[in-house]
Amino acid sequence: MNYSSLLIAIVIFLGGAYLLGRNRARAIANQGGNLHSLPTHYGALMALWTGLPAILLLIIWSLLQGPVIDHLLVAQLPDVIQQGSAIDIQLALSKVHNLASGAGIAAVPELEPAVEHLQALQERTRLLNAGAVLTLALVGLGLSWRRIQPQMRARTEVEKIVSLLLLSSSAVAVLTTVGILASVLYEAWMFFHKVSPIEFLFGTTWSPQVALRADQSGSSGSFGAVPLFAGTLLISLIAMVIAVPVGLMSAIYLSEYATVTVRKYAKPALEVLAGIPTVVYGFFAALTVAPAIRTLGESAGLAVSSESALAAGLVMGVMIIPFVSSLSDDVINAVPQSLRDGSYGLGATRSETVRQVVIPAALPGIVGAVMLAVSRAIGETMIVAMAAGLAANLTANPLDSVTTVTVQIVTLLVGDQEFDSPKTLAAFALGLVLFLVTLALNYAALKVVQKYREQYD
Repeated sequence: MNYSSLLIAIVIFLGGAYLLGRNRARAIANQGGNLHSLPTHYGALMALWTGLPAILLLIIWSLLQGPVIDHLLVAQLPDVIQQGSAIDIQLALSKVHNLASGAGIAAVPELEPAVEHLQALQERTRLLNAGAVLTLALVGLGLSWRRIQPQMRARTEVEKIVSLLLLSSSAVAVLTTVGILASVLYEAWMFFHKVSPIEFLFGTTWSPQVALRADQSGSSGSFGAVPLFAGTLLISLIAMVIAVPVGLMSAIYLSEYATVTVRKYAKPALEVLAGIPTVVYGFFAALTVAPAIRTLGESAGLAVSSESALAAGLVMGVMIIPFVSSLSDDVINAVPQSLRDGSYGLGATRSETVRQVVIPAALPGIVGAVMLAVSRAIGETMIVAMAAGLAANLTANPLDSVTTVTVQIVTLLVGDQEFDSPKTLAAFALGLVLFLVTLALNYAALKVVQKYREQYD
């Protein structure tokens, strides 16, 4: 049985265990037994003890099956490959897996024993996996069935198991973040062993390619990331100049001035912008906005690049408008109506109430929305790659072609790369800088929220 079939079987066992436990508890209650918990708690307890161990075993099996099979396959490879490097062994194992799955590659006679052994191992592991998982589910079903007694504290056990599941989910999220950060830190540390941090953070020339000959200029590459930081800042600034005023004013209008009918149709129409794929925005920027900006600039006598920071920033600002407007609208609506009524009672107009009462009260949430929009702008890749180009130019002119940190990360990791070269490791250093900048923005937003937070009855 494959994994999907096993999961379906476990779900069936879960449903059956729940019904059996609930019906058994009801039967005990009908016979005069005084149950400690509701019958549904006994059913839930049986379902948890039936399904959770089986699912845990299935997860562990799926994680260990590949490495164990590959370890057993190495002995079936030709001696020449076994005595080779680790890369040669991995390539041979990949060919064996492709041949076993019928990927359509040409047959390799010397690998046929390994292919046959792999197919036999896969068949055995499927049978063993299905048998072990289903047996464990049946054992859990039988043991939990015997434990159902009137004095059993089923609700307490169910709550403990659910609490452990919630704690495990939180731990997985935290550990995933820690693992990502640790991997980025390690690779960035390897990069800074090859390239000086001073050169990386303050250098003004970004040319990470490796020259073909040692006598070529920049044969060791230039890793000054200042042009990338400047391009990211320039495009993000243009986007925020568009998104923040338009988004905030849209939120104020929809919350304070628009009628119910207008709000009913305008708010969903505005939020549709958030659902458009970024590649569509990129096409729009590259095929419509950039040529229009170039035509207008040339008519005014300005030198405009075919790919410019202005085109990418304008389209990115339009894309970010829903992030600002939707969150700001929710925050403004959360301001108590009593504050507005008190302002009107003191003789203030609607405009004065919005400017002097509503906006100050909603300021922490608005700042949070703006910071989220800034993070979104810094992390955007597709629009910049299609509309602003890949040239790492150190310029403050929005009509020139620039690039950003995220675009360079993608560029450095495209294709077959050696993960011990400065060119590839530079992507992790850029990712670390991006992570620290985002962390700083979130910290600043948190401080603003804490400073200006107001609580109302």
